[in-house]
Amino acid sequence: MPKLNIGLSTEQRESVIDLLNRDLSDTYLVLIKTKKYHWDVVGPQFRSLHTLWDEHYEALSANVDAIAERVRALGGYPVGTAKGFLSYASIQEHAGDIPTAYGMVQNLLTDHELVIRNLRDHVDQCDEKFGDAGTADFLTGLMEQHEQIAWMLRSFIEGESIVPTDKSGSDVRVAVKSK
Repeated sequence: MPKLNIGLSTEQRESVIDLLNRDLSDTYLVLIKTKKYHWDVVGPQFRSLHTLWDEHYEALSANVDAIAERVRALGGYPVGTAKGFLSYASIQEHAGDIPTAYGMVQNLLTDHELVIRNLRDHVDQCDEKFGDAGTADFLTGLMEQHEQIAWMLRSFIEGESIVPTDKSGSDVRVAVKSK
């Protein structure tokens, strides 16, 4: 097979592949947790969360495949075992824990926000440290998808309270009364 010649050194590619495998692992664990919550959710929010998480699961599944293919395009091999995913991931499992619907949403929101922070860092590293604008752009697209999912989850949690809050999370009614 001809040597890969795409304008990145072996060291640059290997560093980017490591970042991608971390993102792949986090995405795979969020995908698993999303599907588990899709199966386990109960209560008045069942239908809306069951449907929402099915949509998120489908998007995350496509992203897992895209990340793995990006790793291959850079001449690497994607992580592909449960042990490998767990060793590379920053996402924590909640094995044996079946939270309330609200707790499920909160757990997924926390995970997506962690993925967003990691992706933001990886975008910067790919672009500035490793000179791989293509992967930086690819990761930016993934980050934007996680931001949209996080927004939806955050909106669900904020919708649990009938008391509007300001940007700091304070009860707006208290601020109005004190004026």
